[in-house]
Amino acid sequence: MFKRCLICTDFSDGLHRLVEFVPSLATSGIKQIIFLHVVPLWEEGEIPRIDEEAIAAARKRLEAGFGDVPKDVEVSIEVASGPPVDVISKAAHNCKADVILTGTSTRNLLKETLFGSTTTALAKACVKPLLILRPELVSTYTREELSLRCQHLWRYLLIPYDGSDSSNYLLQKVKEYAELKPDKSLLQCMLVWVVEEGGRREIPKDYQLQKAKEKLELVKADLTQPGLQVNTEVRLGDPFTEILDIALVHDISAIAVSSNTLGKIKEWSARSFAGELIRRSWFPILFFPLRK
Repeated sequence: MFKRCLICTDFSDGLHRLVEFVPSLATSGIKQIIFLHVVPLWEEGEIPRIDEEAIAAARKRLEAGFGDVPKDVEVSIEVASGPPVDVISKAAHNCKADVILTGTSTRNLLKETLFGSTTTALAKACVKPLLILRPELVSTYTREELSLRCQHLWRYLLIPYDGSDSSNYLLQKVKEYAELKPDKSLLQCMLVWVVEEGGRREIPKDYQLQKAKEKLELVKADLTQPGLQVNTEVRLGDPFTEILDIALVHDISAIAVSSNTLGKIKEWSARSFAGELIRRSWFPILFFPLRK
């Protein structure tokens, strides 16, 4: 699905382990991999300066983990100092990354607002998709488990859909990448429409469910590509709960979402479904920034 991948690690998220699994990542269609670590500026004294010793140590640590690299895969390491979001955004632009891998722990909106989140800031600043992984899982996978995870990063995507602008944009982006997918990359998609309980009482739920099924069939026909299997499901209930249940039942690789309110002030008054999944879901999240 993606060919050029920027993997960002701070060594506490477990993503530095992926240097040992380049062949597995290549199985998912990746042809270029850049491992990036951002070293904080040395702030002792009046003028902040680049910590050359820390940069050298970080580069050595990443290089030490490399194993065999397939001949058709290009791998490089970048270690730089500066504000993480600025450094990552610049690196993604320079290497023309198709996707950025990053890690973030589970948290709620209040904690994120108080303490900040590099991943949320990236979602606002970058135009490239983010694959967000949980450090608590990546750090505890056995080598065998992590190898399989690297091979199946986006093999089976769950795509929440409700007819909104953000879900239509998400569908458009997935379709674009599906048309260019390498072999053994994106194989299946699960389109899911969750009709919320409550809502407008004058419209019967049976009617809403039927309309959702009809619309999903149209969307399915538009998304279907040669070699891509598209499934659909409509449920009644809480979107967050139902999406996670479907992801568990159907052995989903990642949940794809999009939003233009993530991390913005208006999210306090109108919660972002994508934001809630990013903060609370243990499943990998493939986030497409919505740019208008």
